[in-house]
Amino acid sequence: MLIKNIIRELETFAPTAYAEDFDNVGLLTGSENWEVKGILVTLDTLETVVDEAIDQNCNLIVSFHPIIFSGLKKLTGRDYVERAVLKAIKNDIAIYAIHTALDNSFRGVNDVICQQLDLGSRKILIPQKGSIKKLLTFVPKKDASAVREALFASGAGSIGNYDHCSFNLNGSGSFRGNEESNPVIGRKGETHYEEEVQIGVTFPKHLEKSILKALFDTHPYEEVAYEVTTLENENQKIGMGMVGELEEEVSETTFLEKVKKTFGTGCIRHSQLLGKPIKKVAVLGGSGSFAIKNAAAAGADIFLTADLKYHDFYKAEQKLVLADIGHFESEQYTKNLLAAFLKKNFANFAVVLSKTETNPIKYF
Repeated sequence: MLIKNIIRELETFAPTAYAEDFDNVGLLTGSENWEVKGILVTLDTLETVVDEAIDQNCNLIVSFHPIIFSGLKKLTGRDYVERAVLKAIKNDIAIYAIHTALDNSFRGVNDVICQQLDLGSRKILIPQKGSIKKLLTFVPKKDASAVREALFASGAGSIGNYDHCSFNLNGSGSFRGNEESNPVIGRKGETHYEEEVQIGVTFPKHLEKSILKALFDTHPYEEVAYEVTTLENENQKIGMGMVGELEEEVSETTFLEKVKKTFGTGCIRHSQLLGKPIKKVAVLGGSGSFAIKNAAAAGADIFLTADLKYHDFYKAEQKLVLADIGHFESEQYTKNLLAAFLKKNFANFAVVLSKTETNPIKYF
């Protein structure tokens, strides 16, 4: 088993194409062609975590947070980042970070938070823009079915709970090949008219390469006429944060007590309680102050996130309750999610859940 096999499977779950632009996801150290001995799954890759990987004979660390976030100009071991990276390189340990790719996954970080709180009717809070593309191509009528099925098989034509979605328009296509052409239909130098079908399908952007390969492999023409455009449509399955609902409404204090117990946080910093029951809940693991307006617009009674600053709490404006449950606490179940996914897909392979405590914040 090679590291690239592990990465390929992880990217079916949380494609790095959907990570935020500021992020640094993917393989950070090592080679994708290394043979895997074992996988250690962690929230953070600290020097102590690398030590744990060495002890557990794991040469691949799958980490939620990237230890290398901005560029490294030197590797002298002067801080915790450089020490972790140096030790990983010295011991031939690869580090793969998934971070906001998993944040934006429908079955990722925020879905786990919702599961822990028994929230139903889940929806993405901030759908990611530019994540849906559209392919238009023109195919001889007799070949349209084969091309269409190949596109479906490669992942095109899936919309929400439906697949095999396409729009087909019959028409007449024309072309004339020059002296260097080798037309499958018609003769070079002569204008040819052919009954064609215009096939239109949408697809998630991370599948573009495989979908175009399927098109080129099955299309009969020497030169394939096609166009790919990026749509502004909202993607129901990709984006930051989630909104869900409790089966029955509860008081604010009852809900906050459940949150505190569920996530084991030392304290919950929150805005003024409004004396209203909690039914609709918005969540965003990690730093989520940028989503306060989105949570309010979604009609949430409370917004659970982390790293709220003093002035952020004013943004509640009596519309909802803001609750800072802690950065680590909000993301702590993420490594369990990753470990479960890897164990399911690599059942005969050593996948170890890190036992190293990486939360830098303590409560007195």
